[in-house]
This record gives sequence, C-alpha cells and structure tokens, in this order.
Amino acid sequence: MLDFRSIETFLWVVKLGSFRGAARRLNTTQPAISQRIAQLEREMGVKLLNRDHRMASPTPSGRQMMVYAEKLIGLRSEMMAQVGERTAMRGALRLGVAETIVHTWLPRLIKSVNSTYPNLSLEIEVDITPNLNARLLAQEIELAFVLGPLSGPSVRNRVLCDYPVSFVTSPSLGLGNGPFSLHELAKFPIITFARKTQPYETVRSLFNRPDLPPIRLHASASLATVIHMAIEGLGIAVIPAAIVENELADGRLQELKTDFSIQPLTFCAAWLTSPEEIAVERVANLAGQIAYTSMSVDGVASAGHGTAMLQGA
Repeated sequence: MLDFRSIETFLWVVKLGSFRGAARRLNTTQPAISQRIAQLEREMGVKLLNRDHRMASPTPSGRQMMVYAEKLIGLRSEMMAQVGERTAMRGALRLGVAETIVHTWLPRLIKSVNSTYPNLSLEIEVDITPNLNARLLAQEIELAFVLGPLSGPSVRNRVLCDYPVSFVTSPSLGLGNGPFSLHELAKFPIITFARKTQPYETVRSLFNRPDLPPIRLHASASLATVIHMAIEGLGIAVIPAAIVENELADGRLQELKTDFSIQPLTFCAAWLTSPEEIAVERVANLAGQIAYTSMSVDGVASAGHGTAMLQGA
C-alpha cells in the first residue's frame, strides 16, 4: 500500500535531483531514501527514476507520478493547515536571515512562532543576501528574509519593510550635526555592509566620483563589527539607524544630517513554490505582521503593511 512518506521521498528526490539532497531535506540517510524509492517502484510496478552516480531524473512514468505526488502532498499540507490545530504544524523550517533583521525584529518573530506554532522549530542561518538567495534557489533553506525581491519563475516574495539608511558615527569625531555634503564625508573612512551586497555597491557608487578624494571603504559581513568600529571612532558607518537605536539613545553614536539621501533598503520574505509551502507562507505572513508592527512602534517606514505580495518577480 502506498504511503505518504514514500511519495514525499520521491517528490524531493526529483526536485533536488539526488538521493543525497533528499536525505538531507528529510533528515534521514541515503540508504533509507533508496529503500523508500525501491518500495515505491515495486508497488507501482514501474521504474520511476533514472539513476547515475550523481543525479536522479524521472522516467516518463516518473514524470506522470510527479504530477500526482505534488497534488497529494499539497492536499495533505492544506488539510493539516486548515483542519488541524496549530499544534499540528510541526517539524523544522530552515530560515535564512539577513543580519539587519537579526538586529531589529527577529526575536519578536521567534517568540510569535513559539506561541502560535508550538511544535514548529526554526533552524536559523544568518548570512548576506547574495549567499542566502543562492541557498534558497538550491533548496538548502526554505524561507529567506533578504533584500529583495528575489527574481525567479518559482519564487514568491512578500514585502516586509523598508529601512532608511543613515550616516552614524561616534561623537568623539566632533563632527556636529551637519548637514554634510558628500565631499565633507569622503574625508573620513566609510564603514558599511559586505562586498557583493546591494548596500555596499550603493555606497561605493555614491562616493565614486572624480571630484571626490579616493574613498577609504571598510566592508564587513558582520554588522556587529561595523557598529563596534563606528563606536570606536574608526569612521562613519552607513547603515540603517534602526539597528543602532540603543547606541543612538545612550550617546555612543550620533546620526549625521546630510544634504543628500540614499534609497531605503527593502526587505522581503522569499520562498519557492512547493506542495508544502503552506507552513512557509504562514511564517512569512507572520513575519510581515511582526515587521509592520515593529516599524509602526519604532516610527520607521514599512513597505509591507502586512499584506503586500509579489509572485515570480
């Protein structure tokens, strides 16, 4: 008799293209994956997968099977979400998060998930947006909070919030309030996000002008390092003021006024369409609500308003 575990295993082998990937996704071993596929093929009486040393691809019968597998797993997920109690949503959700979110409302989201879905655990990885985008597309994580939106035919995006970008530094530099021009700021080292990120490229382009002195641009993948360098008076940090609210409040940092502006950073929840996306989408929606509430409380502009959705952007 067919069971959902074998069907789910087949679905992930096809989606990830390997037994190893399916084993990692389902938190089991490759021999266990092989046994489930062999059992499924015996019960169906047809070969479902072509195998070589590295890749697994569906046979013509396997492609037919995939259509029904996606429907069955999707209906199971929908049934559990609509009929079952909140405690029925269980398992682990692999979440990738840009560090700006870690420094703002991520703790509130974790508390909300713990309360709303007590049997759902989060496996959280913090990284820069380009790396998280690559991991999401490789299906190594299921949900990402990143600078977005992320493009792709199977990608869904939900706008979460906007963070204005500010110039902050230690009062020990004695700069006063301003407003400052680009030429005045370019005299100091500039500290910002890691290379290959959108904010880094924005800052680099901003100061890359022939009428300005050569910029001393310090980049770090760790916002904690950026903040510490700013507090120590090692330069001017170009980051969202929202992540240094405490430091601004207690006087360790000051926000500089400028005669120009930088486009705000828009963060999105991104995930791939999948038969099991209901749990992912619910956490993404919860994140949207938390982000909107946090932005309203903190007085920061919110782009999400708890409802905005982009698909296949």
